[in-house]
Amino acid sequence: MGELKELQVVAVRYWGSRPSDEMELDAYEKTGVYSAAEVPFEVVMPEFPEEKRSEEEAENLGEIGSLIAEEVAAARREGKGVLMAGGNCANTTGVVGGLQEAHGSGTRIGLVWFDAHGDFNTPGTTLSGMLGGMPVAVCAGLAFPGWREGSRMAVPLPTERIILVDVRNLDPPEEQLIEATDVTVARVAPGFRGEDLATAVAELAERCDLIYLHIDADVLDGSLVPNHVTVESNGPNMEQVQAAVDTVMATGKVAAFAVVSVFGEGKGGETSLASGVEVIRGGLKSWRRHGMPGC
Repeated sequence: MGELKELQVVAVRYWGSRPSDEMELDAYEKTGVYSAAEVPFEVVMPEFPEEKRSEEEAENLGEIGSLIAEEVAAARREGKGVLMAGGNCANTTGVVGGLQEAHGSGTRIGLVWFDAHGDFNTPGTTLSGMLGGMPVAVCAGLAFPGWREGSRMAVPLPTERIILVDVRNLDPPEEQLIEATDVTVARVAPGFRGEDLATAVAELAERCDLIYLHIDADVLDGSLVPNHVTVESNGPNMEQVQAAVDTVMATGKVAAFAVVSVFGEGKGGETSLASGVEVIRGGLKSWRRHGMPGC
């Protein structure tokens, strides 16, 4: 385990592959939240080449994923921790692809997924048809290989290296698919469903070389992210989520960290922005305290 000495912020101004204002990125800059890690940081912003845009959105997600992967890989080769801010869960494949490209496809990467939803649907299980509900299944090699491979993920993640945290709203077919795999569902705090998070994370850390910690803001109770497009009530509070994040960071194996789907526009936007800033600040402080794997 090494120290977090430098930080690369990959700021994604896209909703999936579609251009977005991503007001939260401006808020993060204004609040200076990236400095919470107390290390030098640089912000890079991938730009989708519009001349390559396809009618198939899964192909576009592979394209933006490739650009994110390029930035992640370059940062990891320089020994930096990676924070992805902005964007949404569909951009996850790019982070995993970048880790594989930097560390080798044989590196044992673990995924810890904080979300009110599993995002483990496939075209055969989805009730909504939303690609945003599929990225974990894509990472696991269960759907859209072109999206995954386009994002520079040479090999899928074995499901035994995936922990879904909270996921309090699952589609019934999605839940059946999860139960048919080696994915672990862990509770974010006492009183929530799932296996004990500390135990699950400790076991994951034993069987992987590094971890990607992903947080969709809708893991928080709806009162904290009231304008989220997939807001869910009856969720954990900020203190519970921060404690759970610290449990993952304490492994010393987190190489990449993401906080996505924070919405600054509309009624409740200020509350959501404040929540996003607090999650990032707490996560970066914890990361600095516990360290990260070397290159």
